[in-house]
Amino acid sequence: MNSEFDDFEQELDDLEQELDAFEDEFEDMEPELNYTADEVHQIEFTQVATRTAILLKDDMFALLCLKTADQGGAICRVDPREINPAVQLYDDAEKALDWYTKSLQTSKKNGWRIVYDGLPLEG
Repeated sequence: MNSEFDDFEQELDDLEQELDAFEDEFEDMEPELNYTADEVHQIEFTQVATRTAILLKDDMFALLCLKTADQGGAICRVDPREINPAVQLYDDAEKALDWYTKSLQTSKKNGWRIVYDGLPLEG
């Protein structure tokens, strides 16, 4: 009869074997990655655009922000019902803008009112 400890040890051994196999695969792929941290800092974004929407529903405010550049885009949503903001990254700036527009339309259908949509506010 196996004890729970024996089962645990077997599961641990199985996990260690899986980890070893993963590390071996990663080491085989590592030369293909071919970039260093220095190269990441050399990326220069041009044509950067930012847009922010402030939404209101009952006593709640929400933010929907869009940032695009020549190499992609990102949408950030701050919803008062969520603990953390949500960020979605896109490889294509047009796709990010499309999803931003769809998100605003969906929010309006769900009872949110857009009180501001434009450049980020300062001050």
